[in-house]
Amino acid sequence: MTFLAETGSNHVVVMDGAPDGGGRNLAPRPMEMVLVGTAGCTAYDVVVILKKSGQDVTGCEVKVTSERAETDPKVFTKIHLHFVMRGRALKKNLVEHAIRLSHEKYCSASIMLSKTAQITKDFEIVEG
Repeated sequence: MTFLAETGSNHVVVMDGAPDGGGRNLAPRPMEMVLVGTAGCTAYDVVVILKKSGQDVTGCEVKVTSERAETDPKVFTKIHLHFVMRGRALKKNLVEHAIRLSHEKYCSASIMLSKTAQITKDFEIVEG
């Protein structure tokens, strides 16, 4: 139940299943990779938007929590994204605007997941 995937950009990703499903717990589950990809997609957007707005961003962390349906297909039903933005004198209104733009216009992953999941988001700003 360990899978090796080669992406279109010629990178390799390992995925595995839980021991109770025959996996060896050596790598993330495929559905965890969906959330990781979504966090990466939106983080990228937010940083690009803020930098274009003249903000001095030094870091972006996205902490994801989720809930899935109890029956098959076990789609995500709730996803919460908590952004921890690091930078020098980041403006709260610009951070909020960048996150909103990502989720309404640019982040293909979160827009796609919003078809089955209620997506909520919040953020904090850490100076430095």
